[in-house]
Amino acid sequence: MNTSLRIYIAGHGGMVGSAIWRQLTASGHAPQAIITRTHAELDLCNQAAVRAFFQTEKPEQVYFAAAKVGGIHANNTYPAEFIYQNLMMQANVIEAAFQSGVKKLLFLGSSCIYPRQAPQPMAEDALLTGPLEPTNEPYAIAKIAGIKLCESFNRQYGASHGVDYRSVMPTNLYGPGDNYHPENSHVIPALIRRFHEAKIGRAPMVTIWGTGQPCREFLYVDDMAAASVHVMNLPQAVYDQHTRPMQSHINVGYGSDITIADLAKTVGQVVGYQGEIDFDKTKPDGTPRKLMDSHRLKSLGWQAKVGLQDGLALAYRDFLNNPA
Repeated sequence: MNTSLRIYIAGHGGMVGSAIWRQLTASGHAPQAIITRTHAELDLCNQAAVRAFFQTEKPEQVYFAAAKVGGIHANNTYPAEFIYQNLMMQANVIEAAFQSGVKKLLFLGSSCIYPRQAPQPMAEDALLTGPLEPTNEPYAIAKIAGIKLCESFNRQYGASHGVDYRSVMPTNLYGPGDNYHPENSHVIPALIRRFHEAKIGRAPMVTIWGTGQPCREFLYVDDMAAASVHVMNLPQAVYDQHTRPMQSHINVGYGSDITIADLAKTVGQVVGYQGEIDFDKTKPDGTPRKLMDSHRLKSLGWQAKVGLQDGLALAYRDFLNNPA
């Protein structure tokens, strides 16, 4: 890896972007060569501002980790915001990157791009084969568009301009920098907060949304960052050998999943909560199962290292240090 490249991390303040920053610097990349901007400094929904930023800073590589994200409640409540903001951010960044001469870009998507009833585990070729999960369809549509933006720029400008824009699709992520908002967070940070508050308040019971039967796969965010840097730096011939021009994205998963009920018990144990766990079956479950087929990535020489129990302990430590 060229440790002197000027690299822009879009979304560096978020959970994934900050993990990519840690991974790059731990690998010896010069911190001063990593370009970042907060939302206050650069609104990625503002096309003119994004174009001006790229023309001024001229990064050589881009990691696109910016996104408006949230759990089932947030996706159900703010569908217009989720599709509009995510479409605008990624379209502006990818187009401005091309216009300023960026040859290498990595787009980070989500496992929710796959159909609700996709065969398990979900392989890359399941994309666009069936209806999406209704509760997060707007977000998923935006992420699918991001994949196709990258593929389209490759197809039109790969040979003539040397464009090489890649996409990775992570499973459910957790870890340092997560969002612990009581309503708008994903399942693991939501459970960590709920069990912690129940422990502190000595609540006799914690109620979890849904039946507890859906299965989910979880990946520690620093593993995701390592996978992202690994994929970004694969030789183009190797990447092309394992992908296709119109199906070029790569799944990034842990390799096994767990029911929400068992996850809740595990989080409770990590937090130290000793009360009862109840399930509110009137609330939505979401997709029945989401397990990624990550054989493509494993064949490219990478697999996850951090187990769920260890990862949850690290995540809980992060929550205690940053509970807001």
